[in-house]
Amino acid sequence: MSQAEFAVNFFVALFALLDPVGNVPLFAAATAGAKSRDRAWIALYISLFVLGFLTFFYFTGLSLLEFFGISLPAFRIAGGIILFLLGLEMARDDFTATYAEAAEAPVASGRAFVRKRFERMIVPFAMPLLIGPGAISSVVIYASQARQFGLQGAFIGVGVIGAVALATLLSFLATPIITKILGRIGLTIVVRVLGLILCALAIQFILAGFADSTTGFIRPGVAKPYGH
Repeated sequence: MSQAEFAVNFFVALFALLDPVGNVPLFAAATAGAKSRDRAWIALYISLFVLGFLTFFYFTGLSLLEFFGISLPAFRIAGGIILFLLGLEMARDDFTATYAEAAEAPVASGRAFVRKRFERMIVPFAMPLLIGPGAISSVVIYASQARQFGLQGAFIGVGVIGAVALATLLSFLATPIITKILGRIGLTIVVRVLGLILCALAIQFILAGFADSTTGFIRPGVAKPYGH
């Protein structure tokens, strides 16, 4: 595998796992009521978090999870539970109204609002919705493949992660256009449908975690449908 092929494969896999375009409606719901400038700063902070967090795992691999004695299947199950709680809230309650009311609350300044909203979105939006076990495990796998390229492989990997973070930023900056097209009612409908899908995705994470940690408890076709 050449360095160019490595970079392209790494980017495609990581972009598909983070799916920033598919998460634009969720970002729009989570930043409902925010000013365009504040929303842009939140998008920048989330993109920087993606860059920093994935770069950290690119160089440390699973050593951190190993230090705490946490297996990847356990991490997958925990992430699935958090996603399920988020999806349940989105499907049952007025998720957009909850964030809109928070946005209307008085804050000291725009920077204080951005910081508060970003802190609320780190979990579960930035992680494990954007950065899930699949993204982390993929970063670790490609980091091991990059060793054959030496120091250049390290730079290529960080460059790919930076490109994905930039794509995430650009996708979230397009949120006002999406919000204008859908409107409040359309956005609420989309978020509730996505909440149901997110619940199903969370259950899939949990099933995959049990399948990886047990023998014969979960059928392979259920844990990884459609060959994924």
